[in-house]
Amino acid sequence: MLIGEYLHTLDNKKRISLPAKFRKEVGEKVVITRGLDTCLFMFPEHAWANIAEKLASLPFGQADTRGMSRFLLAGAVETEVDSAGRILVPEYLKEFAGLGSRVVLAGVSDRIEIWDEKNWSEYKRHIEKSADQMAEKLGDLGIL
Repeated sequence: MLIGEYLHTLDNKKRISLPAKFRKEVGEKVVITRGLDTCLFMFPEHAWANIAEKLASLPFGQADTRGMSRFLLAGAVETEVDSAGRILVPEYLKEFAGLGSRVVLAGVSDRIEIWDEKNWSEYKRHIEKSADQMAEKLGDLGIL
């Protein structure tokens, strides 16, 4: 399971070094795509296969499902983790997430989210203030 948050640098060649703990979990190839809330989603190959399979099973007659499939699949790129444990972030994904030189890698169960450090700090402040309300909603669903 991918958990924790780590501050790293996006170098001039658009590479990010993965934390050692994440390297063990993700393996040699990952898929990076546009995420929600102005971040990128990075999936190990096996987790991405599950997402892609679910998207393929959605009815393409509905505009929302077509849109979400295009958003995630057309924006995706498969990349290898190099021998130094780095991944390359394509320019279009770097721009989408507004990544500067300092990024946060956040483990979220089956994926890693890649955030610009400033955007992550602002988002984290927001969700921390809303945690009680979110917990109540999840309690209503029987999750918490």
